[in-house]
Amino acid sequence: MNYKIVYTASYNRRASKFIRKNPAILSQYEKVLTLLEINPFHPSLRLHKLTGRLSDLYSVSINISYRITLELIIEKHTIIPVHIGTHDDVYRNNR
Repeated sequence: MNYKIVYTASYNRRASKFIRKNPAILSQYEKVLTLLEINPFHPSLRLHKLTGRLSDLYSVSINISYRITLELIIEKHTIIPVHIGTHDDVYRNNR
């Protein structure tokens, strides 16, 4: 069963700004979103649960430099992206 990605208005604003600043990774970003819908546990996404103040979130990798943090609601097969950016940005400025 596929997962459904639910985009919030705040995530859409962050993602639009991120893609405008980083147009070269648009295809990688789209590939990650597609793979998240098909199988969020695919090894190439490097999905992992965060700790500390972000312990209610997960993170996936777009590439070595960029991440997407998200809520993963397994029982409802729902993924809610929260933040996108560099490793430091998403872990420091989340929520």
